[in-house]
Amino acid sequence: MKGDTFIQRFLSYTEIKTKITSVITFLLVLSYLFYLRESINWGVTLVFFVSMLLFDLTTTALNNYIDTKTNHQTLVFKRSRALAIFFILLLLSVAAGIYLVVLTDIVVLAVGVLCFTAGILYTFGPVPISRLPLGEVFSGIFYGFFIPFLIVYINMPGGSLLTLEYDRILDKLIFSLTVKPIFALLLLSVIPVAVTANIMLANNICDVEKDIAVRRYTLPHFIGNKAITLFAVIYYATYAANIAMVVLGILHPVTLIALLTFPLVQKNINAFRKVQIKETTFGISIINFIVIMMANTAAIFIGGLFERWF
Repeated sequence: MKGDTFIQRFLSYTEIKTKITSVITFLLVLSYLFYLRESINWGVTLVFFVSMLLFDLTTTALNNYIDTKTNHQTLVFKRSRALAIFFILLLLSVAAGIYLVVLTDIVVLAVGVLCFTAGILYTFGPVPISRLPLGEVFSGIFYGFFIPFLIVYINMPGGSLLTLEYDRILDKLIFSLTVKPIFALLLLSVIPVAVTANIMLANNICDVEKDIAVRRYTLPHFIGNKAITLFAVIYYATYAANIAMVVLGILHPVTLIALLTFPLVQKNINAFRKVQIKETTFGISIINFIVIMMANTAAIFIGGLFERWF
């Protein structure tokens, strides 16, 4: 990338285009809060967004720094500068995370530490998660569930989802869950968990032979052609979750308009089933992510309008 500016190389190094996944998930949850008629604490929510985005950039930088070393590929920066950028991003994301904790409570601290740990161990350590058949699970859960959980948690009244407190008199740590809102959030999270996991699955399917060559044994290595079937089933789960939320009264029936995306998503599934090439068909997983997530974001927002007007 000779001739590119520092900013261009930085955006390439941190793969800024891939951050659409966390940003759209953020928008989905804001739409859900609107549906619930919860007032949004924009100050705290903005701090969370900055912390989330910074750490997303951090983990991508670390992933590229280590992967280019093991795969003998070239970085857009000299390795010393690339490592320095990683540490600067890490410090900034930690600082933003600490500030978020100061504004909130111990639950955010506990979940934040868990997310930071998983993000670093995904690529770094004696046995990185990315080299195991667990990448889809971890990326799906940490992007698709913990982001929604934290956004909802910091914007709902205390105790709405869960409480964690220490009773000094009894010398006990007391933890309690509020079942209905947690269950509703779990169902909602099926959608971002599924489409995020499928981006990782599609990537691993396309790279399975290259990954084996560098001793990276991902899920497709173990399940073979069943990975393509799994790819389809995971998308179907998003539509099942949408229907279940309406049947259970969690969302307004009008949100079923998100089901109209099914023919397009199925067409893309069929195309990926025929050919799995990184340069041509991997992008199908990104397209399906955007289609499903934006459709559900819009549908839930419209559902919120119907709840207010009808």
